[in-house]
Amino acid sequence: MNPLTKVKLINELNEREASLGVKETVSWHSEYKDSAWIFIGGFPYELTEGDIVCVFSQYGEIANINLVRDKKTGKSKGFCFICYEDQRSTILAVDNLNGIKIKGRTIRVDHVLNYRPPKDNEDMDDITKRLREEGCAPKLPDHSSSESEEEEQYAVPVKKPKKDKKEKKKNKKEKKEKKALKEEREQRERLAQTPPGPAPTVRMKQEKEDLGYDKYSQRGAAEERLRSRGERPGPGAEPRNPRDTHRQEDGGFRNRHGDQQNRERDRSREDEKRRHEMGERRDGGLQLESKRTGREEGERTRERGRERDNDRNRESEKDRDSDRNRDREREKDRDSDRNRDREREKDRDSDRNRDSDRNRERDQSSKHREEHSRERDYRRK
Repeated sequence: MNPLTKVKLINELNEREASLGVKETVSWHSEYKDSAWIFIGGFPYELTEGDIVCVFSQYGEIANINLVRDKKTGKSKGFCFICYEDQRSTILAVDNLNGIKIKGRTIRVDHVLNYRPPKDNEDMDDITKRLREEGCAPKLPDHSSSESEEEEQYAVPVKKPKKDKKEKKKNKKEKKEKKALKEEREQRERLAQTPPGPAPTVRMKQEKEDLGYDKYSQRGAAEERLRSRGERPGPGAEPRNPRDTHRQEDGGFRNRHGDQQNRERDRSREDEKRRHEMGERRDGGLQLESKRTGREEGERTRERGRERDNDRNRESEKDRDSDRNRDREREKDRDSDRNRDREREKDRDSDRNRDSDRNRERDQSSKHREEHSRERDYRRK
């Protein structure tokens, strides 16, 4: 068969599969899935191995090449065989490079099922021997020595994964709340440990007592009692000395003055007791107020925490609703894609049925033509 017709047939097959959307498992390329060799023919004689590698390496890494040359002259015969590292690159090369023109000549690219590389001959050049033995694929460096050096040179410091903003805010708020609670506890402990302050002491000056006045204190007291009753001393009583009377009066005055001082002392003690009681009441009131403020602040923090929890629950519910809506939309899209695939399969089945009908009609027409030709030949005879 003419090579140009083969090129046309391969292109027609590729176009038909592309129009019908045939899968890879059913495609005609699947027959050559175990071979990574391709055949290239019809290119100019001037091209060398390097030129062919430059053209065909755009669809994959080439592992080996065998350019067929004349044994005597060493010139290329216009066809060669190429081996790719990945078998899938052979499909790309056959689909895209079959039928292109290089220097005005159309080339043919096709799969090779069972390729046997040629045996080495004595007349073969050293270059071709080395290519057939080693291939033209790039050599990989040794992993043992180069990997450690490259890792040291290109070592990138790994960053720690960043926490989410929400988690950071939560941690900050929790720390603030803990600090506030600690401060409240410390204030309460200080108030409980501090004893009530002692009342201010009042100093009273004590007068010096004269021992000479103690003798006449009892006489003066008896005379004062008699005067208060309205009695007079008897006729047998001795006359009074003016000095004695003066001393008696002075002793009574002093006794009265002492009673006033005692009363003032009692009043000062009562005032101290009242002040002490008032201080204790004030301290108790401060403690009660601090307890009340602590309870109110605790209730406020609890209410704030509840509000935050409610806000978080609302946000989570909104996110769940959005995720459900997205899932529903995806299911709708999947259903629409399935319906499209079913319609395409129906169209393909209809096309196949039409093709089969046409082939039957052609067969029948060919049979009728053969019968007519046979009848005509029979009539002529």
